[in-house]
Amino acid sequence: MSIPLDLHPDRLFPADPATRDLARALYATVADLPIVSPHGHTDPQWFADDTPFANASALFITPDHYAFRMLYSQGVPLEELGIPARTDAPGGGRVETDTRKIWRTLAEHYHLFRGTPTRMWLDHAFNTVFGIDERLTPESADRYFDRINECLAQPAFRPRALFERFNIEVIATTESPLDPLAHHRKIRESGWTGRVVTAYRPDPVADPEFDGFATNVADFGRLTGENTATWHGYLAAHRQRRAYFKSMGATSTDHGHRTAQTSNLSVTESQRLLDRALAGTITAAEAETFRGQILTEMARMSLDDGLVMQIHPGSFRNHNPQV
Repeated sequence: MSIPLDLHPDRLFPADPATRDLARALYATVADLPIVSPHGHTDPQWFADDTPFANASALFITPDHYAFRMLYSQGVPLEELGIPARTDAPGGGRVETDTRKIWRTLAEHYHLFRGTPTRMWLDHAFNTVFGIDERLTPESADRYFDRINECLAQPAFRPRALFERFNIEVIATTESPLDPLAHHRKIRESGWTGRVVTAYRPDPVADPEFDGFATNVADFGRLTGENTATWHGYLAAHRQRRAYFKSMGATSTDHGHRTAQTSNLSVTESQRLLDRALAGTITAAEAETFRGQILTEMARMSLDDGLVMQIHPGSFRNHNPQV
């Protein structure tokens, strides 16, 4: 027997009646305004190619770390969710390719998401976008899968159509300095009026503890024609790529640092840390100091080019070497 999916219109408002009335009144003044999303977590290729999303699992599970991290934390192997091991990981192993089975795995564990933002937005999407009025359970899993896939095959559910349906005025993606921004160029040249802009996310070449940092910095130099093994050349490469990103519509930078620490080092000390980072001998404390200097340098560059800094510190990333 199906369980109704009943989403209360005040579900995200405070419980206190007086405060809830105020929240409801404030929300009513903005509810119908266009969406301006400066940190959109979307793939620009969606809007460049405008091809249909493949299926429910490929849309809601396999690419969404908020969904699959919860399942993994409770013992579900990532391979069972269609996520392959790294190519350099030992052993390898079979990866599940049955997308219906992957969807059933989510349904079997959906209770784990009670009270989480992930559950709130999933239920909201299921109900308001796909018109589903029953709760996701193991019993309803196949009906969900079929309904979502049926919708995704329709032109109204292609990325650009959804962009317009959701009344999005502008959405910003985030790309590495090494990204050629080919998808953004394709969007621009297509004549479509939807505004999708990039944001400069320097972490791959700014964080000495980022996987492949030394290789990334070398590629950074080849891309820009700068000697990124020197501090002056390294900063010049950032300025050049920031200018290119700005020419492609960027209005901001985005920094996923572990803390908001800033540094004010000399050129000599900055060079010393860059040398150690490229050699792979930098300590954790030195890496934090280096990241702090990057924030200072990025702030200095923002004064010149006007790109707004977005900093979201406090996320402890990559702490599980198995993932």
